[in-house]
Amino acid sequence: MSLSSFKIAHKLITGAGAIEQLAAELTRLDVDNPLIVTDAALVKSGTVALALAQMGGRDYEIFDRVQPDPETAIVEDCMRTYREGGHDGLIGLGGGSAIDIAKSVAAYAGYHGALEDLFGVDQVPRKGPPLIAIPTTAGTGSEVTNVAILSDKAAQLKKGIVSDYLLPDVALVSPQMTLTCPRGVTAASGIDALVHAIESYLSVNASPITDSLAIGAIRLIAKALPKAYANGANLLAREDMATASLMAGMAFGNAGVGAVHALAYPLGGRFNVAHGLSNALLLTHVMTWNKMACVERMQDIAEAMGVKTAGLSLNEAADKAVQAMAELCAAVEVPAGLRSVGVTQEAIPAMAVEAAGIERLMRNNPRRLSAADIEKIYRAAY
Repeated sequence: MSLSSFKIAHKLITGAGAIEQLAAELTRLDVDNPLIVTDAALVKSGTVALALAQMGGRDYEIFDRVQPDPETAIVEDCMRTYREGGHDGLIGLGGGSAIDIAKSVAAYAGYHGALEDLFGVDQVPRKGPPLIAIPTTAGTGSEVTNVAILSDKAAQLKKGIVSDYLLPDVALVSPQMTLTCPRGVTAASGIDALVHAIESYLSVNASPITDSLAIGAIRLIAKALPKAYANGANLLAREDMATASLMAGMAFGNAGVGAVHALAYPLGGRFNVAHGLSNALLLTHVMTWNKMACVERMQDIAEAMGVKTAGLSLNEAADKAVQAMAELCAAVEVPAGLRSVGVTQEAIPAMAVEAAGIERLMRNNPRRLSAADIEKIYRAAY
């Protein structure tokens, strides 16, 4: 067994009623005036109010200008609000966008240079203010990872801040906080969690710990996602999805993700396709390409998805894994084909070059891919 390390949020509180621990955790972290980073839709839906009821009488301010696939400009805006409000901690409440903004501001608050300096691996010089992450979707796993992904609209690129200083001090994972999640977001975020689990299981950096988390997440998602999509008020399905997303986040936060994510980034940067949807559109096509490098592990994925593989060859079982993924995506009505989200064929060669250059992710992939290979995958997904 090769040497590995395991990183997660410093404290996890999960299950029904987890949100009720918010005041106690703020007290433990000595936070008296937090900035709550969220979006306007969550304020309107009443989801933010569930957290406000647990603030224990503290002062707070709400920053609700987070948008999907958050831009660097939003981090700057949120940073000004944090400093001008005299805040001493952050609560990221929402999907991956809100939590990534809160993580970025926490990193930025402890640094007096430019935000651009923090992009890359281990560029954050020190721990920032206390950070509590409260996910309202079951998908991104951002509450337990050391990565924040931001969009640079001017450069049409996704950029990452990767540092252990981004790991939240506390993750409060409560199924009640996901009950207002719309069906489309439930589907896209659920498939995003599935991609995290699959890519971490197939990663060259996988370990026995991440393997157990990834396979467990795949089993839960295969059963729970259709139920959560069919009936958003199904609290048991929501709890299973919240748990699966957390497990997948812990898996990929340590084993890493691969080509699906690398190929998805140009879709967001160039065509504003939501991250979870980008992953869903590419998943089966990348799995098909990767199959020869990890056929035994793809058989494991098929079995975790509920496929009976007895009597099948390894290749047949691997193909069944791809088929099961396609059927799940169809069941939750994920659009088919890159053309359905406005991607143009003319952009494919440049996107392939861009994706091939995302070495931070591509080096985790079980099969080495050239720009020419990636172009073929994009065209198959078109």
